[in-house]
Amino acid sequence: MSGIPESMQVVEASGAGGPDVLTAATRPTPAPAAGEVLVRVAFAGVNGPDLMQRRGLYPAPKGASDLLGLEIAGEVVACGDGVSRWRPGDRICALTNGGGYAEYCAVLADHCLPLPDGIGLREAASLPETCFTIWSNIFMTAGLSAGETFLVHGGAGGLGATAIQLGKAFGASVVATDSPAERCEFCRELGADRVVDYTQEDFVAVVRESYGGADVILDIVGGPYVARNIKAAKPDGRIVQLAFALGAEVTVNLMPVMLKRLTYTGSTLRSRPDAFKARVARELEEKVWPLFAAGRFKTVVDKVLPLAEAADAHCLMESAAHKGKILLAC
Repeated sequence: MSGIPESMQVVEASGAGGPDVLTAATRPTPAPAAGEVLVRVAFAGVNGPDLMQRRGLYPAPKGASDLLGLEIAGEVVACGDGVSRWRPGDRICALTNGGGYAEYCAVLADHCLPLPDGIGLREAASLPETCFTIWSNIFMTAGLSAGETFLVHGGAGGLGATAIQLGKAFGASVVATDSPAERCEFCRELGADRVVDYTQEDFVAVVRESYGGADVILDIVGGPYVARNIKAAKPDGRIVQLAFALGAEVTVNLMPVMLKRLTYTGSTLRSRPDAFKARVARELEEKVWPLFAAGRFKTVVDKVLPLAEAADAHCLMESAAHKGKILLAC
């Protein structure tokens, strides 16, 4: 691969544990396999699954890089056999199966997207993981529709910020929960119709009294929220579980699930088939990417740190002091 160095700087995990297990290292630069492109990474996103993988709770799938990093933005520098859409020099963002915490990353061409109009590499790196996750779970699976009420827990985080904006863009009434006050205000700035500071109000009472309940609920909390979400949901409501900040093991009365005909679902995006993720990419390009040019969706980047400071980025994310996405400059 002419002009591409044989080795690259990466951040790898020396074992399962806290942020201190993340260390700088040098590895051979990967070559793109058939159907892949090699990207010179400009920025990589930091996401909840990265933290889980670092703790030893979310192993890389077979054949994927063991390096953390599930979303990148950068420049295509080489293409594997069978790649027709992309060429060296194209600037793209992409969902990866791993390997984003590096100067170069090989990624499936079908999981790449062009940069939205008016969006640079820095902002584009914040998009793939949250957009793929919210679109596939909330719109494709839960079927959120215009006129419905959408309850978003953790509205000021990366997933929450995307969920609030897409919910509003497609006509839903959005209720967000978060704390403290500055994170709640951030949710309002993103367009949430009602924001609940969970230390001051009961979100169940708010959505039931003001909206008659929620049609779709996005939860990243788990624990005691599982039963409360069931109580907050309208008949025929859909509850989507994407993380368990307060624990995955709960005791809950499932009778209301039957009586209200609720759908309770969840998923991990990384393990979904490649063809499914390619379908999500095409739907995002068709239905979500035009929202940027229309001024109806914006990127939300809270902080950018150098790649070598990935441990500090993980500490910041675990503190829940950020608003929007945290990126690594590679």
